[in-house]
Amino acid sequence: MSFTVLVTAATLSKSGADLLAQVGARVIYLSASESVEELERLMGTEPVEAVISRTVRLTAKAIETCPTLKVISKHGVGVSNIDVEAATRRGIPVYVTPGANAQSVAELTLGLMFAAARRIGWMDKELHEGRWSRAQDGIELQGKTLGLIGFGQVGRRVAAFCQVLGMHVVAYDPALIDGVSPLPGVRILSSLNELLSSSHVVSLHAPLNKYTCNMLGAAQFAAMPRGAILVNTARGEVVDESALIAALKSGQLYAAGLDTMAVEPLPLGSELATLPNVVLTPHVGGSTPAALSGMASGAARNVLNFLQGTPVEVSACVNPHVLSPT
Repeated sequence: MSFTVLVTAATLSKSGADLLAQVGARVIYLSASESVEELERLMGTEPVEAVISRTVRLTAKAIETCPTLKVISKHGVGVSNIDVEAATRRGIPVYVTPGANAQSVAELTLGLMFAAARRIGWMDKELHEGRWSRAQDGIELQGKTLGLIGFGQVGRRVAAFCQVLGMHVVAYDPALIDGVSPLPGVRILSSLNELLSSSHVVSLHAPLNKYTCNMLGAAQFAAMPRGAILVNTARGEVVDESALIAALKSGQLYAAGLDTMAVEPLPLGSELATLPNVVLTPHVGGSTPAALSGMASGAARNVLNFLQGTPVEVSACVNPHVLSPT
């Protein structure tokens, strides 16, 4: 039996495409990767049974106007671009690919942390423009405290790396309600404020939802030690950017390393791009070939297993109650 699978991008890594081809699936790709209009048109006119969702918004309209739709899998873990409530109303499970990009995101987190602490971006720019500007005011990380907001697979990898550097590591994650750390040597704190007040570097690894939107604002930055560093490889909307800019300008924050911003692509003229103590990358934490391959094969397995009646790991489903309705 052939399935129709819609990929909400122009391409899919070979690992995922090969899995779909092996079962003779008909695969539809978007011709314009960020076109909500094209996505909604295809789902309203094609017998799509499964969606592999990348970055374009998967709207309620797209979900509701596709009567054949049975399953959705995110190509990654963040589902803020998917209307999960609309899928849930129709009894459609939404899966993710946990861990597939964790190593790549963790490595970029470290890269941004080092670049922010040692002003690498600024010195690189100075040298490219012909100036021998030897900044000697960087922050040595050994002995400093790293605070992780969110302690899933990415956060745990970052913690392990930073322990080797000689950093103290604390974490705050409401999912760890018993306070027991899954990684030796990491202290689980009971509140966000406790973490902020004790951390010289704060790294964000929390999903975007109604609880985390603008989670860090002026009050939270003021609670951090003066001269702290912020790293965000999670979602830009978790941070109040106007408050972040003010904290960076005042020196309350020494620097920030950001892979995600509230508005993407970053608008021309954004003040973030003008600050010398900000290191920016264009939301590529999970975009190495290895990570893309892992996410593609994971998403393909999710939708094919569901369509073929093979059990899919329940922990990979963000709305598991649709799998066994009461």
